[in-house]
Amino acid sequence: MITTDIIQANNSTHQEIDKLMTDLQQKRMNDEIIDTLIFVEHPEIVTIGRRGMLDNLQAPEGFDSSSVDRGGGLTWHGPGQLVGYPIFRWKEESVRTVITTIEEWILISLSKFKVKGNRDEAMQGVWFNGYKIASIGLAFSKWVSRHGFDINLDTPEGRIESVEGCGLPLGKHTSLSKLGYQISIDEMQESLLDNMPKILGREVGKIATLETL
Repeated sequence: MITTDIIQANNSTHQEIDKLMTDLQQKRMNDEIIDTLIFVEHPEIVTIGRRGMLDNLQAPEGFDSSSVDRGGGLTWHGPGQLVGYPIFRWKEESVRTVITTIEEWILISLSKFKVKGNRDEAMQGVWFNGYKIASIGLAFSKWVSRHGFDINLDTPEGRIESVEGCGLPLGKHTSLSKLGYQISIDEMQESLLDNMPKILGREVGKIATLETL
C-alpha cells in the first residue's frame, strides 16, 4: 500500500495551486516528498488548455480565465466543485490506464450517494443522465502527474452550463444538485479517501492545510 499525503487548500486560487503543483511535481520526481493529493474548491475561473490556445478559444464574456499547460480546451472551476490534483508517481502501463483508474475511483465514490454514473467511450470523464459531471486532465513528467480531476456537486446556477468545456456544446456540463442529488464537498472528499485504498492502492498519510505546510 502506497502512503499518500493530503493537502486541503479550499478557496485557493487556480494560479496559487498551479504554482504549488509545479513545485510539488519537481519534488516528487526528486523523491523529496511522497505522493501528495491536493483537494481544493476554487474561486470561479475558466482555464484554457493547450488545445484551446491553439484553437484561439476564449472564455465567455463575464468569466475570468487563465492559460494552463494541460491538454484540452476550456474547463470551468468554481464554487460547488471539488477539484483533486494527484501529484503521484504512477506505476500503470499507460496514460489511458491512469485515466480509467481515476474514472473508476470517481464512479465508485459516487455510488455511495446512489449516483450511478457512466463513462463515454469517446471522451474521458464521468457522465450521469446524459450530462458530464466530472472531468479529468493530467500532465506528466517522468510518470509523475500534475493537474487532475473535478466533480461538479452544487455549482452556481447557469455558470458551468455556459462554458463549452472539453469541446462539448453548451449545456452538456452540469452539477449533481441540478439532477436532484445533494452532496457536499466534504462528503465527496471523504468518499474518495475511503475508496482510495481499494481503487488506487493508496492509504492516507498526513492531512495538512496550506497554512500548516
